[in-house]
Parts: sequence; C-alpha cells; structure tokens
Amino acid sequence: MLTVEEALEIVLGHARPLAPVSLPLRESLGRVLAQDVVAAEDLPAWPNSAMDGYAVQAASTPGASRQAPVRLEVIGQIGAGQVFAGRVGPGQALKIMTGAPVPDGADSIVIVEETDGAASGSVEIYKPAAAGDHVRPRGEEVHAGELVLAPGRTLRPAEIGMLATLGHATVRVHEPPRVAILATGDELREPGEPLAPGTIRNSNAYALAAQVATAGAIPVPLGIARDTPEELLSKMRRGLEEAHVLVSSGGVSMGEFDFVADVMRALEATVHFDAVALAPGKPTTFATAGPRLLFGLPGNPVSSMVTFELFVRPALRKMAGATRLFRPRVEAELAVDFKKKPGRRTYVRCVLTAGPAGYRLTPTGTQSSGVVRSMALANALAIVEAPVDRLPAGSRLPAILLDFPEDAALPEA
Repeated sequence: MLTVEEALEIVLGHARPLAPVSLPLRESLGRVLAQDVVAAEDLPAWPNSAMDGYAVQAASTPGASRQAPVRLEVIGQIGAGQVFAGRVGPGQALKIMTGAPVPDGADSIVIVEETDGAASGSVEIYKPAAAGDHVRPRGEEVHAGELVLAPGRTLRPAEIGMLATLGHATVRVHEPPRVAILATGDELREPGEPLAPGTIRNSNAYALAAQVATAGAIPVPLGIARDTPEELLSKMRRGLEEAHVLVSSGGVSMGEFDFVADVMRALEATVHFDAVALAPGKPTTFATAGPRLLFGLPGNPVSSMVTFELFVRPALRKMAGATRLFRPRVEAELAVDFKKKPGRRTYVRCVLTAGPAGYRLTPTGTQSSGVVRSMALANALAIVEAPVDRLPAGSRLPAILLDFPEDAALPEA
C-alpha cells in the first residue's frame, strides 16, 4: 500500500498549472500571479513629506527650542498632488502636507507639533532639524527595474494595492481550476429535506465545496448520484465535461455498491491508486483522464475532509499556479495521553494553542471518521506515525495548521 508521500507524489506529478489569463485588477483577488511584476519607475517617484509640517533647510534651525525658537519666513503652502514652483532658501519655510513633493532647496521637514505658525507670514521652530528628517527619498520603497512580485504568489489585498501603486490596471493570473463535486449514496438527503429511517444528510458535498473555494478553485456541484453504475457514470461524465477536476465522496470501499473505481475505468481513466496507508481515509482513489484529475474520496465525512486536505488541496494549488502547495506545519506538545490502533499513519483532529511553553495539541474528542464535530472543532491535524499505539502527554508531534494558508506566516508560540 502506498504511503501518503508516495500517493501525493503521484497526484502532483499529474497536476499541471492552468493557462494564464489577463484580468482587471479589481477581479484578481485570490488568484495566483502568472507574471513578473517589475517596477517601471521609482517609488516614490520624487522625495515627499512623510508628515504634515514645514519644509526647511536644516541649516536654518540650529539650536531651536521652545525656550529659544527659531523664526522662519513662510513662503507658501503645498498639499499632496501639488508642486511648488519656487525654492526654499535660508531662513525660509514652506508649509507642507503629508505626501506632497519636497520643494527645491529644502532638505528636511519639521513636523507641525514642533512649530507654532500662528503668526502671519512666519513660523516658530521649536526643534533643530537634521537633513532628511521626515523626508521619504525617491525610490525608498522600490527602484525602477526592481522585481516586486514573482509568479506563484497568491494575490491578497496588499498585493492588489501594490499592483495598483505600480500602475497596473490588469494583471496576468492563472485560471483557477473548476472542480466538479459529486456525492454518492442512496442514503443521502439534502439539508432541509426530512430524514427517513436509514437516511443521512449530504454533508460531504457542502464541506467539499467550501474546501474547494478556500483552496482558490471554483466548485461545480453535481448533486447526488444514487448507487447504480449507470447514474454514477452519467454524473461523472458530466463532471469531466464541465471541470478540470472531479471529486466524488463515497463508493470507494469494498462494498457491493462501491462502484467509483470501476466507473472511472469505464470512463477510460487510468486509476493510479485506490488505497493509501493512512487513517482516516485508507480507500482514497486517484485517476486521470487526459489532463483531468479524478479523486474518489471516502464517504465518511472526516475521511473526506482529511484526504481533501492531504491530496486534493495541494493539487488544486499547483493547478492554480501557486508555488507553495502545503499548509504550514509546526512541532507541538501533546497535552493529554493518546492511543490509537497501530498499522497506519493517523491524522488526529486537534485544537492547537500557543503559549509561553510553545505549541500544545489537544485532541477534539473521539476520532471516529464519522464524527463531523471532531473536525469542526479542530484547527490542526497532528501526525502520529504507523507503529505507534500510545503516546504520553508531553510527546512532541508534527501538526498541520488548518486555519493558515500555504503562504501564511506562522503564529508565535
């Protein structure tokens, strides 16, 4: 049976970044950059004031204090977006607002709090200035020709602001993958429908759609396929026609109504694996049909969500053009004793907290793969290797952080 790493290598080997497209900047949030962003000009393009105050020559303010202020002639006023046509000379000052270009002749800004400009035509300076005080020099942030943003970066609000600052009205980004989502099973009913004996609600399709969206992809709901090969074949074929990736839940185990792998083959897909040595999620299935990826995830809700995190999310990130494919991991201390069945690597739903002693992990109760609440309470998956059956409190484990995207900075412990 494949290890998680072996299975993931197969999956990522078949995932290819989708073609770049040009989008208006306003529509690019969450997309992955597909171009080098190089500054065409210095930023700022000219020296400007970092504060409201007075532009002066520092040499005009020696010894200034509240007890012995230096009085300077005020020769005008300038705001952001304006340019002063004159020159600041010795003994002179120009009232200036934040962001306004520093006028010729001036080499420093005295902030308004260190002045008294009540007198008409002059200002008292209460603190000596040094050359460069409160002046943002040309190119302080970015120099012309400098690489500012590299391909593979997910565009957050800050990156959008940077692109706008650099003058980009459009940007090249990767097309996000479309992901068809199919739930399987005669027992499934949609939320809002009454439950008859033996039926359960279709939670997996909704959880998977949310996971797809948070991975930066576009969910394409296919509804529920009943437990017949014919209906499964019809809906899976539709999924391959409408999406880059097909994700189904259920129908991948060893029961008489588990048809997913056979239907994949009927669609002329190549099944690369149908089991992985992990818990929860052993019967995870992966296939390809040309450039299309097909994932058959287990039907138990936790198994479905965990295997999506481990295999589907990194594939979607790669297809979306991202260079960072995996969520952050930390080493953390187990807060309580823990035991499991040996034989397979286990991903334990936990609450991870940070404190003075570092990160701590507390399992979210029963680890049954059918208990959705255990996943809803978790913000981390602790990794317990196959041979282990017991761990005392204080044991250190690696943990995947579920609330942090792939390019996030880690929280401080």
